[in-house]
Parts: sequence; C-alpha cells; structure tokens
Amino acid sequence: MATLPFNDIRKGKGKIIVLDGEPYIIASAEFLRKQQRRPVIHTILKHLKTNQTKEHTFQQSDKVEEADIEHSPHQYLYQEGGKYVFMNGQTYEQVEIPSDIIGDLARFLLEGQEVNIVLFEGTAVSLDMPIKIDRKVIEAPEGVRGDTSSNVTKEIVIEGGVRLRAPLFIKEGELIRIDSRTGDYLERA
Repeated sequence: MATLPFNDIRKGKGKIIVLDGEPYIIASAEFLRKQQRRPVIHTILKHLKTNQTKEHTFQQSDKVEEADIEHSPHQYLYQEGGKYVFMNGQTYEQVEIPSDIIGDLARFLLEGQEVNIVLFEGTAVSLDMPIKIDRKVIEAPEGVRGDTSSNVTKEIVIEGGVRLRAPLFIKEGELIRIDSRTGDYLERA
C-alpha cells in the first residue's frame, strides 16, 4: 500500500484509502486554513462495504494508506435471492455480490452486460458501471399536440423496466443514452 501525503489527500476526491483497517472512498475534500493555525483537510468519506458516510479531519502530519484495489472485468449473469451473480471473462469463475453493495445500480443491470467489480483484499466492495449507458425504449406514450411549452417531458420505460422522464420526441424502439448515477435521460444514442 502506498502512503498518501497531506497534499494528495487534498486532491484525492475519488481515491480509495484505508482508515482504521477499513476501505473508504474520498467523497469530498476541503482544505481549511484558519488564522495562526495549521491547515487541515476536512473530508467526507464513504465506506465501501457499508455505503455509510463519515466526516474525518486530516492534520498536516497525518499520513494515510492508499488502498490496494483491483478492478476485475465481469459479465452480469442473473439475480438470485438478494444476490447478483457475475462471471469473470478470463477464468469463468462466478462471483456473488449482495444487493446492498450494488445499490441503485442494480436497476440498470442487464443480463450479459460487462461491468468492473472493485475488489479490496479479494472481496467485492463496489461495482464500476459506465456513467453513460445506452438502453432501448420499451414504452413511450405519444406527446399531446400543443403541449410544447419549454422543457416538456413524458414518462418512458426502458429495458429492465426502469421508468424515467424523457423529451416528447422520444419514441418506442429508439435507443437512448442515460446517466447511470442519476437515472436521467441524456441524449439519443
């Protein structure tokens, strides 16, 4: 494990660190300097295994270990009883990941989809999915004529049964691009 100096913690948003033997991702880091005091970095850390957040302040003398993580490409196979099953493409080994680790990303998983599993000490701690994903529109009601004031949207259903809001011009059968973090429509694919 590499040690991160103070300045790297400051620029470390998105870095995965080990604090008290547990893996955390730095969700935000703010550099604070008060008069006649040493600078500190106030961070919000997200625990990779439990998804709980906590605040932590790093002093200038603090050093923190950067986590040894591994990104492993896997293919999503199926869901079974609160667990999601993935297969490693090289070894054909199957990995079960509990639904609480996958969280909201589960609604965008399709059978056969390629994703990266983040492993910490051989245990899956999170799932890396592309930010922009393409999905086919399954249901899209027609827009009402004359209902064209600015930014009018309608509710559509995409592959996997996910409901989201999209512009009136989107029709059934089209391929659209959505943001996997928020579930928002981005553009036509």
